[in-house]
Amino acid sequence: MKLIIPAVVVLLFIGLSSIFVVDERERVLVLQFGQIKQVKAEPGLAFKIPFIQEVVRYDARILSLDTDVIEVTPSDDRRLVVDAFTRYRIRDVVQFRQAVGVGGVQTAEDRLSSILNAQIREVLGADQVTSNTILSQERRSLMTRIRDNAQASAEGLGLEVVDVRLKKTNLPDQNLEATFARMRAERNREAADEIARGNEAAQRVRALADRTVTETISDAEREAQVVRGEADAERNRIYADAYGADPEFFAFYRSLEAYQRALRGGNSSMVMTPDSEFFDYLRSANPDQ
Repeated sequence: MKLIIPAVVVLLFIGLSSIFVVDERERVLVLQFGQIKQVKAEPGLAFKIPFIQEVVRYDARILSLDTDVIEVTPSDDRRLVVDAFTRYRIRDVVQFRQAVGVGGVQTAEDRLSSILNAQIREVLGADQVTSNTILSQERRSLMTRIRDNAQASAEGLGLEVVDVRLKKTNLPDQNLEATFARMRAERNREAADEIARGNEAAQRVRALADRTVTETISDAEREAQVVRGEADAERNRIYADAYGADPEFFAFYRSLEAYQRALRGGNSSMVMTPDSEFFDYLRSANPDQ
C-alpha cells in the first residue's frame, strides 16, 4: 500500500505533464531537444512526451510595433522627423522559430523595426517625393509602398506586415523656429500687401469722393451765379421800368437806399459841402428853415 500511493502520484504527475491546452488565440510548437516535432493550431487539449518535449507558445493575433523616431530627407532636402507604427502577425510559426530562435518576439520586432526604418528612408527619400508630397493626400500611397516593401523583406521571418502608418512627420526641433520665423515673415508680407492694396483703394475712393464734391459745389456755384445774374437782371429791369414810369420817385427811392447804407450805425461821419446833391431830400421845402 505504501508503494501504490507514490506510484499513483508519480503517474498522475507524468500524465498531467504530458497534457497541455492550446488557446484559440495562439499557435503552439512542440519541441524535442530544440527540434520542432509538432505544430498545434487547433484549440483544445494536446499531448507531449513529458520531460523530453517542451511547448513554445506564440500569439496568433495581430500585434503592434512602434518604430523609433528617425530623420528622413525627401528630394527637396527638407529634413523631416518621422514616427511610424506597424501592425503585423506571425504567419508561419515554423519559419518564425527557425528565423529568430529562442529570441522570440523581441528579436523579431528588433529585426522588423530595422526593416521598417530602412523602407521608410528608402520610400520617403525617393525621387519625386518631397516634403509636401509626404504631407499631402499622397501620404496614403507612400504608406502602402512602405508596407509592401517591408512585407517582402519580412517574409523570411515568417511574418505578415498587415499595415504601416506614419504617426508624426514634423520638422526637426532646430528647424522649427526658423520655419516659424519664415512663416511669420511671409504672413507679415502678405498682410502688408493687403494693407497697401486697401490704402490704394481707399485713396481712389477718397479721390473720387473729393472730385464728386468739387464738381457738385462747382455746379451749384454756377447755378447760383446764373440765378443771381437773372435776379440782378430782373431787378435792373424792374428799376428801369420804375424809373421810366416815375423818374422822380425812383430818384427818391434810390436816395433813401443811399441814406440807409451811408448812415448805418451810430457813429457815421461824412464830410460834404452843404449844397451837395446827397442832401437834396433832407433839406426843408422852406428855404428859410
